[in-house]
Amino acid sequence: MTWSAKQYTMFEQQRTRAVRDLVAAIPNSEVSTAVDLGCGPGNSTQVLAERFPQAHVTGMDSSDDMLTDARQRLPKLSFELADIGAWNPAQSFDVILANASLQWLPDHATLYPHLVKQLNPGGTLAVQTPDNLDEPAHRLAREVAAHGPWAARIGAVKHNERHPASYYYELLSKHCSTVDVWRTTYQHPLADHAAVVEWFKGTGLRPFLAPLSDSEKVAFLQEYQARITQAYPALADGTVLLPFPRLFIVATR
Repeated sequence: MTWSAKQYTMFEQQRTRAVRDLVAAIPNSEVSTAVDLGCGPGNSTQVLAERFPQAHVTGMDSSDDMLTDARQRLPKLSFELADIGAWNPAQSFDVILANASLQWLPDHATLYPHLVKQLNPGGTLAVQTPDNLDEPAHRLAREVAAHGPWAARIGAVKHNERHPASYYYELLSKHCSTVDVWRTTYQHPLADHAAVVEWFKGTGLRPFLAPLSDSEKVAFLQEYQARITQAYPALADGTVLLPFPRLFIVATR
């Protein structure tokens, strides 16, 4: 299952809004080292570097395609091809940013404390994850997958674990001096229903589309868009408002 930087950045302005809000909430004023885990095409890394211009900022991602874009965007920064789940850095950091990346990994009970251990004393872990698996866009994808001719292959596709705010607060409070958790629902205005489909083709639909042939992908997306059109009524000018809940965590060691 590969990532496409081109597909992801179709909605860069909307996707970057959440990481701007997250980075603005990091309490540290003096930061020497910072890392962006799952940096994607570098939009989140750029926000991090702008917030802490004196820091040595690096980015890490598991996708070559994403890193190619990130290096072109930010040629003065360092980017590494690596897996967050196997990340054991040689140094510790003042800030670890994980924007819309940790939801793709399992075993959060182990992962989150492990990331905190990579912080310097007083360092901050800043995490944002989509909290929208119960939204129509995801529910309808599961329904189309389960009831189409491809059901045997993708009908049982599941996303990795997600938990409520209380879970992460209790988990991180054992390892951090302060933990701030909040949830925000963004209302993204998109051009039409086709734009909603394009948005999720870059993220949530990937596990469903990857096993399908080209013709099956077309059929899947046609059925999905028909259902999206019913679930998200267009406004008078044709704009479709996409509600997008996100969970934020800022935890200081």
